[in-house]
Amino acid sequence: MKLIVDTSKKHVMVSREPVEKADERGKQKVERGTGRPMWSTQVFVQDHEGGEVINVTTAGEKPDVAVGQIVALVNLEALPWATNGRNGVAFRAESISSAPSVQSVKSA
Repeated sequence: MKLIVDTSKKHVMVSREPVEKADERGKQKVERGTGRPMWSTQVFVQDHEGGEVINVTTAGEKPDVAVGQIVALVNLEALPWATNGRNGVAFRAESISSAPSVQSVKSA
């Protein structure tokens, strides 16, 4: 079962440039099955309840995003994990791209 996170009502901003996701030897990880290179992009996700910084993994081309840019996360998946008494949630998306322009609506 996949846990897809709905980010349609959240503001997502890049807070650190995408970097290669590296293994313990410092070599860039690749996606199993496809061999596509993996990237980690730190973003700040905010809604009416507050905000949180998360790292999002993608595979393929390096995401073409910059710090401070508002972005869209396509099919963001939450991946709970537990190992050696530690646990957390990892995040993976199909892609990270520029968000469509948000237009404000003025009241009459």
